[in-house]
Amino acid sequence: MTDELVRVYVPATVPMLARLHAEGLRASEAHAVTRDLREWYAEGDEEELEYVAFTRAAQDALLLLREDTSAPRRRVVVSVDLPAAAVERADGVLGSSLVLLSAPVPAAAVAALHVDGAEAVGDVTAAVDVAREALAGDPDAQFTVDSAEDHELEWYDASELELLLRTVS
Repeated sequence: MTDELVRVYVPATVPMLARLHAEGLRASEAHAVTRDLREWYAEGDEEELEYVAFTRAAQDALLLLREDTSAPRRRVVVSVDLPAAAVERADGVLGSSLVLLSAPVPAAAVAALHVDGAEAVGDVTAAVDVAREALAGDPDAQFTVDSAEDHELEWYDASELELLLRTVS
């Protein structure tokens, strides 16, 4: 019997992508369509639930950028397909999409790469500076983060990783 695969959205940075082939994607937390998310958004279809999980991963990418001041100011989300056994429920809070990853994500599990385009850099840079304040409920900070979220992340096939790295580094 094969293990069911779960689509997981992993927040990342460009330097994390650069290390993907050598060491996998090292992340302990990610987002997915969880039972808690399904219960909270009972009216949402699968696509809407996936969008919520994806958006939350993009928000977490802002926090990663805040920690890595040398990383290009572009949000990165990596869509991966992992065995269900490699994904643990994180907190059990109604509406949560947070999951814990038991090991680095291998490059072979990557389904797609999502990265901000060049036009988003200014808004993302401003959002990085106030991301924590926005999470704490500051409305001005949230307005700044929302400006970054107005930019859709660009989609890249997993096979385009090297091209993507040359473009955004």
